[in-house]
Amino acid sequence: MARDIAKVGVIGLGTMGAGIAEVLARSGLSVVAVEIDDEGARRGRGHIEHSTERALSKGKLDEAGRAALHERITYTTALADLAEVDFVIEAIPENLAAKAEVFAELDKITKPDTVFASNTSSLSITEIGVHTARPGKVVGMHFFNPAPVLKLTEIVRTVVTEPEVIADVVAFAERLGKTPVVIGDRAGFIANALLFGYLNHAVRMYEQHYATREDLDAAMRFGCGYPMGPLALLDLIGLDTAYEILDTMYHQSRNRLHAPAPLLKQMITAGLLGRKTGRGFYTYDAPDSPTVVADSTQESTVDTASARPVRRVGVVGTGTMATGIAEVFAKRGFEVVLRARAAEKADAAVAKVRKSLDKAVAKGKLSESDASAALGRITPAVEFDALADVDLVVEAVAEELSVKQAVFAALDEVVKPGAILATTTSSLPVIECAAATTRPSDVVGLHFFNPAPVMKLVEVVHTIATAPDVVATAHAVCGAVGKHPVRCADRAGFIVNALLFPYLNDAVKMLEAHYAEAADIDTAMKVGCGLPMGPFALLDVVGLDVSLAIQRTLYNEFREEGFAPAPLLEHLVTAGRLGRKTGKGFYDYTVR
Repeated sequence: MARDIAKVGVIGLGTMGAGIAEVLARSGLSVVAVEIDDEGARRGRGHIEHSTERALSKGKLDEAGRAALHERITYTTALADLAEVDFVIEAIPENLAAKAEVFAELDKITKPDTVFASNTSSLSITEIGVHTARPGKVVGMHFFNPAPVLKLTEIVRTVVTEPEVIADVVAFAERLGKTPVVIGDRAGFIANALLFGYLNHAVRMYEQHYATREDLDAAMRFGCGYPMGPLALLDLIGLDTAYEILDTMYHQSRNRLHAPAPLLKQMITAGLLGRKTGRGFYTYDAPDSPTVVADSTQESTVDTASARPVRRVGVVGTGTMATGIAEVFAKRGFEVVLRARAAEKADAAVAKVRKSLDKAVAKGKLSESDASAALGRITPAVEFDALADVDLVVEAVAEELSVKQAVFAALDEVVKPGAILATTTSSLPVIECAAATTRPSDVVGLHFFNPAPVMKLVEVVHTIATAPDVVATAHAVCGAVGKHPVRCADRAGFIVNALLFPYLNDAVKMLEAHYAEAADIDTAMKVGCGLPMGPFALLDVVGLDVSLAIQRTLYNEFREEGFAPAPLLEHLVTAGRLGRKTGKGFYDYTVR
């Protein structure tokens, strides 16, 4: 028989605790909200009043509903007032000793059947629960911030949690309008365990001056469709909170990738905690404000004044990426030479561009005259000599270094002096392509993202030999074709893949350890973190073989143990389960 929960206690009325209390009251429950002192209770009430005022102004709550919500919440500073509640949710700061003390005290006060839940985002539920005489009735119930908005709730079971308690808590979460996922007791649970390794890696990139904060954030927003870049997200979370979560995860996992980046500690010591203090990686116009203002640490953009003129562009290749790049340039008025190995391949490539342009016309994104004009600017070619007078040539052939080097050697012989030679490789060293030429200073990486006509990001990759005016030209050209360029050095994975694929690999390791099901992990990252796709759905789209190759490249370059490809990924590729293209990956698909 399902547990009857009518009255709930909430301990701690910070941003998260106040949000949880609001969710409970909005669902018709009576709430006893406890804070350490009157000032804390006043602040907590203020959080809820502010939140409900915003809901009222947006039409998500009417005046009568708002008044009824507030009437359901009783504020107190005495734990003893929780004696008659059916369920307690603790949401005090992330300190194990403090939480253990609260739970031990609750155990003496509440009814024997009352269930205790901790909203901890990283601490062990088992260690908290052993301080009570009812560890079987202790669970984790991790809400996400802001609690009234975000749907995901991680329900954390320990080895002694009673099954019926888990069933009751899942039903309770659903009653609150949340999407629950049930998981075991492990540092970071699902979302934080995957999210914070990625965030920490981004801090290390910034710390090493590999890329600017603006370029790091733009890369993940435009390249992956993430709602926020990693450094802006850390400012929102709070650098002190992030440090505590990472430190807890590191002490449980001993995974060096979870060891907090030293820069985090330095910024915390300096009081730069993010939005809540008005300054973190970015500077805000006031504490708790989302508005970023210019500051002395603002990174300068690339000066394109020295850019070389580019009017005619060559594209080498006939795959989806090559034809997409040709379309991007042709639509923006550039004359394009599309070079293929054979005449029939060249004709097929132009036909592929025509099909893409027709789709854009059908969707109302392009006029028929503009599509016709764009197609007219593309000249198919077979010989490299056809590229002799281009100002920029972009190589987009298969990801095999020997093939790319052969193409660059051929281009070096025929393309005019001063022309820029670019590769759109996603993982191979750009300098290896440059070394195949007699003009390494004219070689740059221009990593477009697939599909090139749609995706806005281009990673501009400079090698140790790339001339500054070549980088300036690359940025100017990206702007001319409506793309957002981000600058980075010639290192495996550049920005996006170097941040994305270790996260995906960590998700595979989590599945491999039977910690959670693929669907639950995907749900946690989509619903809890607002990502456009969960890691396993994304791996299936990218292709498990492609993902494995990129992960191997990252591991071979950085020699970081945590980057070693998950054995499960290796096994699936060996078994021919490559994702959507084969109909079977982490999920099964209907192949048409």
